[in-house]
Amino acid sequence: MSADGTPTGVPSAASPEGKPSRSRPVVVEAVSLDAGYGPVAVLRDVSLRVHEGEVVALVGANGAGKSTTLRALSGSITPTRGHVSMFGRETRDPLHRRAKAGLRYITEQRSVFMNLSVMDNLKLGGKSIEIPLSLFPELRPLLKRKVGLLSGGEQQMLTLGRALAPPASILLADELSLGLAPLVVRRLLDAVRTGAANGLSVLLVEQQIKSAFEVADWVYVMQRGQVVLEGAAADLKSRIGEIEASYLGVREESS
Repeated sequence: MSADGTPTGVPSAASPEGKPSRSRPVVVEAVSLDAGYGPVAVLRDVSLRVHEGEVVALVGANGAGKSTTLRALSGSITPTRGHVSMFGRETRDPLHRRAKAGLRYITEQRSVFMNLSVMDNLKLGGKSIEIPLSLFPELRPLLKRKVGLLSGGEQQMLTLGRALAPPASILLADELSLGLAPLVVRRLLDAVRTGAANGLSVLLVEQQIKSAFEVADWVYVMQRGQVVLEGAAADLKSRIGEIEASYLGVREESS
């Protein structure tokens, strides 16, 4: 398979040197991870990597272990076996220390402060509020409004815009599209792609597999706590129907 999986029609994540994503440095990596919750094992021997300026999609059915993988990579839970590396160094740091090193983690629940204004939320996110506002200009007239009064799409734009502000270098995003209209989802994924084009490394958990393939360079497919398939998004795109049927439990509708 080709190592450069940038889909046709999507802005390339190539570095200024024009290197394919898989030839650039590995920024975050899981090696032979086992992890779970108490006595309940969820992940078994999971290995994956995200390179500099690359969007990697992690897809699978509900309960496949996708969210647990993000929690292990973020430092929210501790693996029982294997290790996580950031910037080429093994780390056992908790989430707050990984965040100081540039990791941003968006959970399924929108990571915003509902009682604060949009402006205050943006100021908490990074050094510059102009980058999120340039990605989502519809937030500019809402700067003084409390976040709890925003629509779900506006809240998710704020969540993502704040996560993309410097000094972010790694983004772990869990179900950005959950419960949102297709046009909003497109805006969010375009912003993710823009972040990657500027050097951000992204691991994206996404239920909408077709949307994930449109924005991703590389794809990992999970089933029952294991990675069962991986490859360049451009190469696997023609197999979406097969992947949905074999690994996500989606049946094709008869015509």
